[in-house]
Amino acid sequence: MFDVLDFPAALRAERLVAIVRGSDPDASFRTVMTLAEAGVPLVEVSLSGADALDVLRRARAELGPAAWLGAGTVLTAQDARLAAEAGANLIVTPGLGAGSEEAARLGLPVLGGVLTPTDVIAAEAAGVTALKIFPASAMGGPAYLKALRGPFPRTPFVPVGGVDAAAAEAYLKLGAVAVGVGSPLVGDAADGGDLAGLRARAAEFVKVAAGTEAGR
Repeated sequence: MFDVLDFPAALRAERLVAIVRGSDPDASFRTVMTLAEAGVPLVEVSLSGADALDVLRRARAELGPAAWLGAGTVLTAQDARLAAEAGANLIVTPGLGAGSEEAARLGLPVLGGVLTPTDVIAAEAAGVTALKIFPASAMGGPAYLKALRGPFPRTPFVPVGGVDAAAAEAYLKLGAVAVGVGSPLVGDAADGGDLAGLRARAAEFVKVAAGTEAGR
């Protein structure tokens, strides 16, 4: 079993979590593999995508036991259990609830969704491993992260939602440990789109992540 404490270290090292949510399971699998090959080793497969559990199983078999592979949009305890059985060793939720609680019970790291200071306090009390600010863009983007870090300077925040390359750079410079990026990175690749474009976008985001100092 993975040590939950390893996940914040991985976030600080890589600075980037890719979010794959596709309508084509084969394309979603190819997208996960392409991202890994392009230097994006932290990948989340959203359970709201087509046949997501099968995508997780195939990706785990291909990537091996040492890779980080997340399941996203985990809402229920059953979601968490099924994701773990499919090979996920990271659980990502849009908010706090049964999914994050079951993941913690299973000993899996949780990237749990928060929005308000009250959410942050509740998540930290629940032992959530890192906190996903979602939807970050709806709250004012980087300025909202800056405001949250006032009362919570040591909290590992990961903004998600509307994060393009420019926003990613701004968030990371303001102290986010990492950013979560969906369509600005993945584009239509998980729906059967162009993998060459995905590789180019991945290179751009990896460059942004490598060029910003890790948040403290």
